[in-house]
Amino acid sequence: MYGATGKKEEPVNIIYILSDDLGYGDLGCYGQTLFATPNLDRMAAEGMLFTQHYAGCTVSAPSRASLMTGLHTGHTQIRGNKEIDPEGQYPMDGTTYTLGKLFKSQGYITGLFGKWGLGYPGSSSEPNAMGFDEFYGYNCQRQAHTYYPEHLWHNRTKVELKGNEELGRQVYSHDLIHQEALEFIRTNKDQPFLPC
Repeated sequence: MYGATGKKEEPVNIIYILSDDLGYGDLGCYGQTLFATPNLDRMAAEGMLFTQHYAGCTVSAPSRASLMTGLHTGHTQIRGNKEIDPEGQYPMDGTTYTLGKLFKSQGYITGLFGKWGLGYPGSSSEPNAMGFDEFYGYNCQRQAHTYYPEHLWHNRTKVELKGNEELGRQVYSHDLIHQEALEFIRTNKDQPFLPC
């Protein structure tokens, strides 16, 4: 990668955290004083703050599509939360250029942990087809409405969560997603990485 001066720069590791229903004013690093967010504040102090970063849309899937493609919502293929039964959302075309593909072209190992919601299992735009080496989480944004799902996805493999069947509440999904994201960071710490 080349910087503004035209000199080759060493790639930096990037950890991008996208949180539904969290505004910039909800973190201490942006001035919030009602409760503490020390870990995110420390990450911000050691990294960078986005001060002109906006959601592409007020609706989940189109907003993520804008982030993944860099396109205005009027130009993305995803313009709503169109559901596909039994699981997933309307997919992007397989040739869509995404953030994952961009970073892979620059030599990064890429990972996505959490909610995808831009396709369905086996579609042209599941995470591994969109430039992400590693995916762990919810393929379907509708299923992400529960913290105790019956399954998650690890790449293209369905991971059954025994104990969550029939409304069981034994396995908290976010603990598993967090563990997988940390393992990705530890495993790839000596090379440029992008976990989202």
